[in-house]
Amino acid sequence: MEETKEYLGMWITSDGQIRQELLSGNRYDEARGSRVSAYQGSYKVTGNHIDYQDDTGFIADGEFREGILFHGGMIFYKQKNKDHL
Repeated sequence: MEETKEYLGMWITSDGQIRQELLSGNRYDEARGSRVSAYQGSYKVTGNHIDYQDDTGFIADGEFREGILFHGGMIFYKQKNKDHL
């Protein structure tokens, strides 16, 4: 868990349309547009690499670089204030 601690929280695309919350317990919850909890699943962080598996079995990965998450051809920024998108 210590390895993933700095990555916990809400990650959003610059337009706010895709929001991915990395939760403790290695679970994530992803919203897309107005679809809350569009995808949910588990993740594992190794170094700066993240592997995802949603609850349907779909797998994907990404990479954290300089405080930015690159995943699925998208760029996510960590949300500083949970009340503001």
